[in-house]
Amino acid sequence: MQQSGGRRIKRSLFIDAGGVRFLTAEEQHRLSDVRLLKDYLAQKRNELHTWNESQGQVAELSANRRKLTNIGTFRAFALAYLKNHPDVQQGMTCMVRQMQTTAEGVPLEIYCFTRTTVWAEYERIQGDIFDYLLAVLPEFGLALYQQPSGSDLRAGLDALSTGLAGERRPLRAEATAQEQA
Repeated sequence: MQQSGGRRIKRSLFIDAGGVRFLTAEEQHRLSDVRLLKDYLAQKRNELHTWNESQGQVAELSANRRKLTNIGTFRAFALAYLKNHPDVQQGMTCMVRQMQTTAEGVPLEIYCFTRTTVWAEYERIQGDIFDYLLAVLPEFGLALYQQPSGSDLRAGLDALSTGLAGERRPLRAEATAQEQA
């Protein structure tokens, strides 16, 4: 670590798999204004157009077409962000890779090295990188996976007991208790 001049960051963001989808034309247009994505999106749209055209009639069916996804575009953005970050060591391995999906979501692993080996500076840099990537996730229609808490479960049960008309209906246990009274 001391000889290389850098300290490794190897940490994952667990993306909620329910939010992974194809980008709409409007989203592609909006994201093409993002400096770090401009070249990537132009190159990727050209690549996909060429491939889809080469497929002929088969590509008329949506499932047969290659398309941009929000998670793939975010992965490209995160890599470009790291490659342009002043505190990331550019002469060493730098990648953002999708790992095997788990019950906790789709892990995107950030793997790079900082320009410093000083622990406090390393932690600041790592924190800044992850703060930014977490904050920008919604721009791609993505969210971090988070296990439901007790308040989430209560809110869900309350919503179920309220019903569509907005009137509170008793839960089964409450209804049974009322019937017995």
